[in-house]
Amino acid sequence: MENKKCVVLGVCGGIAAYKAAQLTSNLIKKGYDVEVIMTKNATEFINPLTFESLTKHNVMVTTFDKVADRSVKHISIAQRCDVFVIVPASANVIAKAAHGIADDMLTTTFLAASCPKIICPAMNTGMYENPLTQRNLALLKELGMEIVEPQSGRLACGDVGKGRLCELSLIEDAIEMALYREKLLFGKRVLISAGPTQEAIDPVRFISNHSTGKMGIAMAWVAKALGAEVTLVHGPINQHIPYGIHTIPVTSALEMAEVFQKEYEQADIIIKAAAVSDYRSASIADHKIKKQEDVKSLDLIKNPDILQWLGENKKTHQILCGFAMETEQLIENAKAKLLNKHCDLLIANHLREQGAGFAGDTNVVTILTPTDQKQLPCMNKRDVSAEIWKQIIAAAEAKGV
Repeated sequence: MENKKCVVLGVCGGIAAYKAAQLTSNLIKKGYDVEVIMTKNATEFINPLTFESLTKHNVMVTTFDKVADRSVKHISIAQRCDVFVIVPASANVIAKAAHGIADDMLTTTFLAASCPKIICPAMNTGMYENPLTQRNLALLKELGMEIVEPQSGRLACGDVGKGRLCELSLIEDAIEMALYREKLLFGKRVLISAGPTQEAIDPVRFISNHSTGKMGIAMAWVAKALGAEVTLVHGPINQHIPYGIHTIPVTSALEMAEVFQKEYEQADIIIKAAAVSDYRSASIADHKIKKQEDVKSLDLIKNPDILQWLGENKKTHQILCGFAMETEQLIENAKAKLLNKHCDLLIANHLREQGAGFAGDTNVVTILTPTDQKQLPCMNKRDVSAEIWKQIIAAAEAKGV
């Protein structure tokens, strides 16, 4: 049986401690082995039995808790954990972690662990914004730890401001990204497009397509996990944006073209996964077009070809990867697009192939380069993205960039 990845979850005292139970449940459902260590104050907010029921492990609170196997528990846990996350992280524990103070089970194990570490602060706004707390967080970040910033909103104490524990989905992203130990894209800047565009006809109607942005977002997730600095330019979507990714929302193809013309020079790798409308209405009505005639014609004009422009203007150090969705002659059309758009790689998929297409969680793609092609089986879009990134990295190495 394959060994499960071990996540050590430290829980501090605070009203957000109850959210750590939901996080624990989510991680276990994803197949992780979770060990929980609580501060004494945390047990005032949530009973250790809750975590023991979820994890099937004893919850450690003090360094003097009895252990059946007589091992030095804080050392044994520290040695086998793959990622250490503190949720919620109080100002007190953040201060201890920043200065190497180890006076309870949580801080002792944290100090002993050498795996990736993630801090998820949650506290009163005044405590969070205090220069001492900010200095401690900056020091932890400088030491290589990931700080998942809290969100703004109404806090349990009644204050409104920054200090509320961030969404659990972002913490899960940070944990799973930390498990990518080889940061093959560290120092690289990646620019990715995702989702559809909308081309207005009148204030009510628009031209668009069925793209949801899932494939582009999966590409962005893996790029971030591999250590890249990622900017995601997306059309109107209703998807979870992964942790740590800079986003630029747009609506129309013209807006997306403008962003790419502004941003592309700073990028090392450019991924065009968005489904950009090829045409837009020649004019946009000021008011809703009323239903009057049986037949209504619409004059369309071409949108700028963003991928073509990028191919013609890319720098020698840049890698350009395009996407193509087809309903016929997949490979022939994809090869033509690869060459005509001056791409280094092109990812082709067939709309009518089982497991591919819009909105699904899986995809079936063929990766084409000017000299080769590789067909992948039906896989989860994140796994597809990981395979695509392998080919992109190989292309960059072959190009000497």
